[in-house]
Amino acid sequence: MSAALIAGEKLDRYTIVEAIGHGAFSDVYLATDPKGAQVVLKCPHEGIIGDVATFDRFRREMEIARRLDHPGIQRSLDPGGDRTRPYLVMQYVEGETLREYLVRRGHLPIAEAVALVDGLADAMGYAHGQGITHRDLKPENVLVTPDGRPIVTDFGIALIAGARRLTWRWLTSQMGTPDYMAPEQVQGERGDARTDVYALGVILFELLVGRVPWEGDNPLSIMNQAVTRPAPSLRELDPTIPPPLDAIVRKCLRKDPAERYPDAAALSADLESWKDLDLSRFVFAAEEMPPSPAGRRGPILLVAGISLGFLGASALFVLLVALLQHH
Repeated sequence: MSAALIAGEKLDRYTIVEAIGHGAFSDVYLATDPKGAQVVLKCPHEGIIGDVATFDRFRREMEIARRLDHPGIQRSLDPGGDRTRPYLVMQYVEGETLREYLVRRGHLPIAEAVALVDGLADAMGYAHGQGITHRDLKPENVLVTPDGRPIVTDFGIALIAGARRLTWRWLTSQMGTPDYMAPEQVQGERGDARTDVYALGVILFELLVGRVPWEGDNPLSIMNQAVTRPAPSLRELDPTIPPPLDAIVRKCLRKDPAERYPDAAALSADLESWKDLDLSRFVFAAEEMPPSPAGRRGPILLVAGISLGFLGASALFVLLVALLQHH
């Protein structure tokens, strides 16, 4: 891990104000540029830089940040040029994370919940149009500005359409967050725009009723449910939820990606006119329990399949150690 930067220290043309985040792979700092404007610096740890395959992923994040220019996505302010160490320069967004917002507010009124997720869907619809899939949408990766606008952040495990697959030596449960991971992501597939649609559906579910669809004692239990169980109905949890919103969320949370919205732009279109939706468009077949690789069904076998298929043996060990430490 790199030595932490301290307030007043210089990093090339930037002056550190304070540390605002410490992650498994990088540290995040509030800083000022030569004109005194506030920026965010994301500095990968030295261990990441020393691993070629893993550092490729950081460079991909840098490339993605430079490609995206949308008011609902944290912007790159990277000036390019030589520097003393690798880091990202990002827009400073005043506000709080959506997770902090929810802790403070609880579940939201319908109009506000829909507006927030519509804003996220609009931003991600733009990203999908650029061939970019986020793959880790969750309240922790969304900032809410003082005027209530959502801003998507952290494209650290995002994909670019057509790019080669990158290995991830430092694999942990942070490769996606179980509560918001689509079934195909749990099962080890790369995912696409429909994977982000699933996560947006989980977020809307949570904003409306104050909980995520799947609850369990540990991440493996949650991932097992995501693959094997139909999502609970919003209206069963709260009968005041309008049927069109229930239908939209159910479409987002379909286990088969082909039955979801094709991308976030299509979801945004329905959210903007949800009160006038024709519910006959939403025809859902009964969810089927997917067979295990051996053609058998059952929670124990399925959890084993998920664990080996998605996490791999070493990552499962990391996850189990983390769980033991937690308890």
